[in-house]
Amino acid sequence: MTAEERPDEADEDQGPLSIFDRDDEHDPSSEETGAEQAPRRRRGRRLLLWTLAVLLVLFGAGFGALVWTADHYASSVARIPNAFPTGTAAQPTAVPHTGQTFLLVGLDARADRPTTGKDAKAPAWQLGAQRSDTMMLMHISADRKSVSVVSIPRDTWVPVPGHGNAKINAAYSWGGPALMVQTVQDLTHIRIDHVAVIDWNGFRALTDAVGGVDITIPRTIEAKGDAREWLAGTHHMDGAEALLYVRERHGLPNGDLDRTKRQQNFLRALMLRTMNSGTLSSPGKLTGLLGTVGDVVSVDDRLSNSDLYDLAWSLRAVRPDGVHFMNAPFGGFDSIDGQSVVLMDTGAAGLLWDAMRADRMDDYLAQHRTSTDTLGDNVD
Repeated sequence: MTAEERPDEADEDQGPLSIFDRDDEHDPSSEETGAEQAPRRRRGRRLLLWTLAVLLVLFGAGFGALVWTADHYASSVARIPNAFPTGTAAQPTAVPHTGQTFLLVGLDARADRPTTGKDAKAPAWQLGAQRSDTMMLMHISADRKSVSVVSIPRDTWVPVPGHGNAKINAAYSWGGPALMVQTVQDLTHIRIDHVAVIDWNGFRALTDAVGGVDITIPRTIEAKGDAREWLAGTHHMDGAEALLYVRERHGLPNGDLDRTKRQQNFLRALMLRTMNSGTLSSPGKLTGLLGTVGDVVSVDDRLSNSDLYDLAWSLRAVRPDGVHFMNAPFGGFDSIDGQSVVLMDTGAAGLLWDAMRADRMDDYLAQHRTSTDTLGDNVD
């Protein structure tokens, strides 16, 4: 985007950037005052701002779209060096005009100290210390009108380069973000453009920053083993309870598959909470949320401050019904080497990966709307 297209950045002395102060067109003959126009602009920006919050949820793009002072908050986000494979494992060639794909990673750090964000007290990766508990591929269409989020269950049995076949979440434990990216790229043949990582400490803080979320559980889930009972009805969850909700699998009929749907359901609830609470239209609330995101999220060091801002601005046409959640196609459960694993339906998954790679997700979704892999309204 050129300086001519973004006049707000042409003169550094004009003060802090605010996307609330920007219109696509300016009509000098308008009789509305700035005070009358501001509420209209803010309402028009809510969907734009939320969209990016969903995109990197847990995982960090919210700071790009929810910019009050753009460069300040973008700079507060910790960067991950060496997040991509190199040498013979270099990434697939970028295909022009096919959008962007992010790998979103939630870490089970097995420690109380934060490992992501600018306030991290321990490394985001240390050999054997963390596994990726959550993995999502998030594809943004080239026309910036739709977003597709595909969860890959952590127990999915895949080839991990240099280690043979294993559960996909072991890749992060063995080789950090670079091996995780390489594993996912080898599996899908999709180029990963950027990576965003958050740990469970950050998840709790991010949930509490928006005042908690409302989650509806359609039927009572009985306690099983270490899993708690969940009563049917709507629950207002703070960060601690939301963390129990998204991490649970033993009390669910389909285990890891149902857990990924819970994680997606949480993101949907977070979207509604953020929009309905006025967070995106209140400078004070927005500043608090941005500060929290910057504290707990890490992204790859290829994602510059201007990249964040430009991506956010380009997504102004996206609406909540343009954000789609689904699981990678399920091929069954199995036991391999004494481990309970999830198998992927490689044939069906190939169609999905082809559609994402070619930026044809709208066509794919039109043909697979009734798929059990697509997130529905009732989530256990």
